[in-house]
Amino acid sequence: MQMMKQYHSETAPMLLQDQYGRIKRKLRISVTDRCNFKCVYCMPEHPEWLNKQDLLSFEALFQFCSFMVQQGIESIRITGGEPLMRQGIVYFVRDLQALKVLGLKRISMTTNGHYLAKYAKQLKDAGLDDLNISLDSLDPVQFKELTKKKLEPVLEGIQAAKDAGLPFKINCVLMKNKNDDQILPMVRWSIANHIPLRFIEFMPLDGDALWSNKDVVSEAEILQTLQPHYSVQVIEQQHEPARQYLLNNSYTLGIISTITHSFCHQCDRIRLTAQGELYNCLFAQQGLNIKPQLQALLRAHNSTDHVLHSQQLKDQVMPYIWHKAKGFHALQHQQTRKISMHMLGG
Repeated sequence: MQMMKQYHSETAPMLLQDQYGRIKRKLRISVTDRCNFKCVYCMPEHPEWLNKQDLLSFEALFQFCSFMVQQGIESIRITGGEPLMRQGIVYFVRDLQALKVLGLKRISMTTNGHYLAKYAKQLKDAGLDDLNISLDSLDPVQFKELTKKKLEPVLEGIQAAKDAGLPFKINCVLMKNKNDDQILPMVRWSIANHIPLRFIEFMPLDGDALWSNKDVVSEAEILQTLQPHYSVQVIEQQHEPARQYLLNNSYTLGIISTITHSFCHQCDRIRLTAQGELYNCLFAQQGLNIKPQLQALLRAHNSTDHVLHSQQLKDQVMPYIWHKAKGFHALQHQQTRKISMHMLGG
């Protein structure tokens, strides 16, 4: 039977379900738009940072996370900008542990790794379940060109995560004529160090909206580079964005190919920016401002108005999620939006 196209609060499912039947299980929350790196696929050349007083407080973020876990969210990923730049982030990770009795299963973080040498053990002790670490080149000169920072602190951070026993994956965004020569070095390094690696196709989320399809290193091109050196077998894709490939029957490589092989049909993610805008899709043209409702919910904590404000928040969030677009290819020809990856958190 065809899925209904209009949201009706009396009949629509109470779970976080969209009009295409996709149920949202994963929430990504940006805790800051600030980052010490200037990666071209993420950060505009001249970023204008949010005023710190405009960021959602950790208390408001916790309230929202608690609300969303009660609606069925099972996994929370903390993003930025660079989340380790926000003071108090370790305590926030620790506080989120309280939501595991409500159904939260996993607390993760995405980081550029620069501050991990300092924070890896603290994050592990606070209960963080895993990390994604961005690493787009193993060549120090190329890395400096891509990020405007040195490679060494990131490698030290990766080692610190290993030493702390904190599980992690490496994410590498590939761009034509910038770091596409890193495919084999990254794979060899990852295999030698027993580190999970995922290549990511360059997506149109760059800060200055200069993205072009000709800059994309496709999944097919990645595989073409690997095949003379490794036996490559595809593994059936699970409920994850990355397609998995088995190299030499021993190492699993992931490729996230949003541009050439979109996984939108099974997307189970929603995102909250650091200033309180909910995005039902990574490529959505406009978010839903829920900051006033979150602040009202926070003020009503432990009062009789809390249930009322929770219902009002639900009445905002549910229809917005219901009207999530079909996916990237349905949105790609729309007008370029102003928000970029550094504010949305990927």
